[in-house]
Amino acid sequence: MTAKIPFAAFIRRLAEAGIAVDVPATPVVPARVIEVANDDWGRLGQEANDWGCRWAAGWGDDLGEALRINACFEQAGAYLLARTTVTRSHPMLPSHTPYYPVADRPERHTQDLLGVAFSDHPDARRWTRHRAWKSSEYPLRHDFPAAGRPPAVTPADYQYRFLAAHGSGVYEIPVGPVHAGIIEPGHFRFQAVGETVLNLEEHLGYTHKGIEKIAEGRDVAGLARLAGRVSGDSTVAHTWAACMAMERATGIEPPPRAVWLRALMCERERVANHLGDIGAIGNDVGFAFGSYQFGRLREAWQRASNAAFGHRFMMDRIVPGGVAVDLAPPFLAIMRDEATALRQQVGRLMAILYGSPSLTNRLLGAGVLTPEQASTLGAMGYVGRASSLYFDVRRAAPYPPYDRLKVKAVLHHTGDVNARVRVRHEEIIASLDLIEALLAGLPGGAIRSEWQAPAAGSQGLGIVEGWRGEIISYVRFDDDGHIARFFPRDPSWTTWPALEVLIHDNIVPDFPVCNKSVNGSYSGQDL
Repeated sequence: MTAKIPFAAFIRRLAEAGIAVDVPATPVVPARVIEVANDDWGRLGQEANDWGCRWAAGWGDDLGEALRINACFEQAGAYLLARTTVTRSHPMLPSHTPYYPVADRPERHTQDLLGVAFSDHPDARRWTRHRAWKSSEYPLRHDFPAAGRPPAVTPADYQYRFLAAHGSGVYEIPVGPVHAGIIEPGHFRFQAVGETVLNLEEHLGYTHKGIEKIAEGRDVAGLARLAGRVSGDSTVAHTWAACMAMERATGIEPPPRAVWLRALMCERERVANHLGDIGAIGNDVGFAFGSYQFGRLREAWQRASNAAFGHRFMMDRIVPGGVAVDLAPPFLAIMRDEATALRQQVGRLMAILYGSPSLTNRLLGAGVLTPEQASTLGAMGYVGRASSLYFDVRRAAPYPPYDRLKVKAVLHHTGDVNARVRVRHEEIIASLDLIEALLAGLPGGAIRSEWQAPAAGSQGLGIVEGWRGEIISYVRFDDDGHIARFFPRDPSWTTWPALEVLIHDNIVPDFPVCNKSVNGSYSGQDL
């Protein structure tokens, strides 16, 4: 996998640019690792951008006397993990944001939680959990207690400076953070003229759970349970990515049957969420028929998951070394029949949706994200694939069992709400094909491998295609075999900024449907 990027040529390019690179002998599977001096960190980002690498994730790590900063790059399905360190006394680095706008919020997250400042970052505002701790406190440093030092009342975050509205006829609309529905909290600030949106700013971080902090010191089973709660609608994919990272760090191979069952659950998760989203998109433009019908299909699908695996969302069904429950033989035929019936019902319903002028007139041309914008933002999953940006870990960097399965490529080019609906529809059909293949080829045998104590300091990356797109989980073990560092990167880190871009020049009443067509996870990006 790592041979896909010509690392030698890239390292020579860095040397020609005057950047000294150290290549550790041990990779962080599946990524190749390079280390550079902190003064060269910004230039590394520039060279990686010029080389055509995608900035995939970034996080920090408290090593004691030093703070380590990581940036994960991807190119042609291979991953490169770049690292540097700064001292506690001078935690300052050049930023990657001037070359990769997608690095904006992850770097601010690292600044807020670890105290590393990025010298040329274009936005110094706090991003994560606002005023819940002092500006001199950094929760991801080891000397900060997991329970924190909360004040009796957390001050209101009224000092966050949104872009001010100026000009004749320009007015401002605040939305949230508490919404009328059951969605999670997020604040949106619009500037508009009439009904036309000129600008949108998001202020998220109201669901901060301290995932990274409370992961420290957990055993492997505890981390798997925690990973399943990063984002509840992606519990299978996040748990799989975390377990994959721990297994790669330890050198454990789950049994083949367990891996196929993981994929079966992940595809079921993908289908359930796409069904729900298509219905919700219809609901946001007053198409109640679609909301009712797709909600009905999703409910039936999740009840079947509960019957087969013991949980509607299949939470805690994936465990380190395998899976917690097997699939009883009768469910092979039940799930095959279910897939056949759902394919037919979705086909009939989508024909009605596509043939409804009152619906398509609201979706066509709304919320356009151009291919250039999607590429600049590194948009993942159905958001990127609706804008000509095709990347799917299952095809580009296939992991078992997808290395033995055919994953259909789904791609559209108009980048509007309609395209994001079509991607969801076609991905449902592609997942049903995969489910049938998984059921037909499901191997026998054990469902869980015996866990082995990891070597001190061992590390691993888990990279999984969740229903929203690529999930990247990093795990580092301490000397006692417990978790020293856990960082999960949800694809919502890349798609929330896309919403700010695609809403430009749309009308305010179209914001709900544009927002739902992106459907970023508030919880997933707010660790």
